[in-house]
Amino acid sequence: MPAPLLRTSPRALLTGLAAGAVLVTSLWLVQAEPSGRLDALFATLAHLSGLLAGYGILVMLLLMARVPAVEHGVGADRLARWHALGGRYVLTLCCAHAVLALCGYAAHTSTDVIGAAADLMGYPGLATAAAGTALLVAVGVTSARALRRRVRHETWRAAHLLTYVAAALAFAHQLSGPDLAGGPLAAWLWTLLHTTVGTLLIWYRLVVPVRQALRHALRVVEVRVEGPGVVSVVMQGLGLDALRAEPGQFLRWRFLDRRLWRTSLPFSLSAPVRDDTLRITVKACGDHTRRIRRLRPGVRVLATGPFGALTAHRRTRRKVLLLAGGVGITPMRALFETLPGGPGDLTLLYRAGSAAQLVLREELEAIADARGAALHYLLGPSDDPFDPLAPRALRNLVPDLAEHDVYLCGPPGMSRAAAAALERAGVPAARIHSERFAF
Repeated sequence: MPAPLLRTSPRALLTGLAAGAVLVTSLWLVQAEPSGRLDALFATLAHLSGLLAGYGILVMLLLMARVPAVEHGVGADRLARWHALGGRYVLTLCCAHAVLALCGYAAHTSTDVIGAAADLMGYPGLATAAAGTALLVAVGVTSARALRRRVRHETWRAAHLLTYVAAALAFAHQLSGPDLAGGPLAAWLWTLLHTTVGTLLIWYRLVVPVRQALRHALRVVEVRVEGPGVVSVVMQGLGLDALRAEPGQFLRWRFLDRRLWRTSLPFSLSAPVRDDTLRITVKACGDHTRRIRRLRPGVRVLATGPFGALTAHRRTRRKVLLLAGGVGITPMRALFETLPGGPGDLTLLYRAGSAAQLVLREELEAIADARGAALHYLLGPSDDPFDPLAPRALRNLVPDLAEHDVYLCGPPGMSRAAAAALERAGVPAARIHSERFAF
């Protein structure tokens, strides 16, 4: 019997990261020398902001390192949100460090800010730091919400790779500068921290995917139409039980087709893993997803993962409501088949614009019949005066709704509205389990 999967809870992760920030601040306090001089005040604040910025960069890299214990316990969507929010603070700290250091040097040398900046660029360590800061600013600009929608996904990903270069430049700057002037122990600890995060990145984002590709030898065996603009891709490989992919999780798929190999696409499993077969169900909503419909049997597939925490381990109640919208039915369908429960314990609500838009309908009805589970289709346009996801409508369909765990997956707008309605209907927020993605 395989060992239980390790999972890091969100609270444990946040506690660990906060403890790290406290230790970094303590490192600054040990070195700080109280002084009333203006240049000394600027310098010591520059050191603090620089240390916290360096630590923040490492945190951003760790959140996206795809460490299984973190991914399975916290959830990929939550990690992505923390990464986006933390990136703003890190960029602010980097800019604050640069401005404070510049003002401190100008005050110390009694020169103007422009002259001080020109002098500082003559130091190689500071020139590399400036380059690293510029790279981080470039990454931040391409990630801004207003610009993100206008930038191709491949361009955005390429820009994000500059973060690794910026982190390396920041590390070199800190080792050669006064931020770690407390002695060799401080430099050793800082180096160990960077080495640990770097090792995790290389292992889980490079070594593990290559090893999985060689071990499992995935290939497309069938592409079948499930509905208007929706197809299922069936893949077979070797030893897929070793993936330990759970219903509700997703993998990042790279199809080695000439039009698709450059992009890794995240899709949930739409059926449990069995007989060395994996299946995803994809709706055409962009260039890449439209090209998936034209895949041919035999195409090699690189699958990285599994990721996500929308799994049975979140369950806290005997009764479970699965609420899906659109193609968000894919992880719900896998959970509908596999979540433990007797007759009457499981209910699936499936929101769609019309009956023609229902996906995997025959499978859902067969599962409901076999398990004695309730299945309801909530049909109608989103602008219909009657809202089937309103609190009263939900309570009519599920009278003891407040006693359920709820698993939720759908488009971002629908998921937000449904979560709010569920809370108004009496379901505690802690029992509403969802993973929301917007690309």
